[in-house]
Amino acid sequence: MQFILISTTLIVLLTIGTGIFMLYKQIDGGKKRLKKILRFNLFAFLPVFIAATILFVPQTFNAATAEASSASGLGFISAALSTGIATLGAGYAVATVGSSALGAVSENPSLLGKTLIFVGLAEGIAIYGLIVSILILGAL
Repeated sequence: MQFILISTTLIVLLTIGTGIFMLYKQIDGGKKRLKKILRFNLFAFLPVFIAATILFVPQTFNAATAEASSASGLGFISAALSTGIATLGAGYAVATVGSSALGAVSENPSLLGKTLIFVGLAEGIAIYGLIVSILILGAL
């Protein structure tokens, strides 16, 4: 457990430190390099964090309450993850579709109704995640 916490903390601190150094020194191509560093941070940090969650969270839930099983603890985590990840996806989709819709409406104002439908469909992703988490919580 300590190894995982130390390694994830080092990855995050090195990424933040590199970004601050690049901004301070005003290195050319900083945005491209910073994106590569952040991408590495994401792909290094998330698997370690997910592994730590899978390995150590069930024991924490079992230690907290004697009646709770590890399956119910993982059920709560899965409900939270389904809502959170669906919300992140919906935010990305609305940002992409909304900016495209704004460009289309600025060229042809008669497209407003059609573009609102696409933005509404993108927002529906978050609702699907919420419904899945409600179904998971209902099954516990």
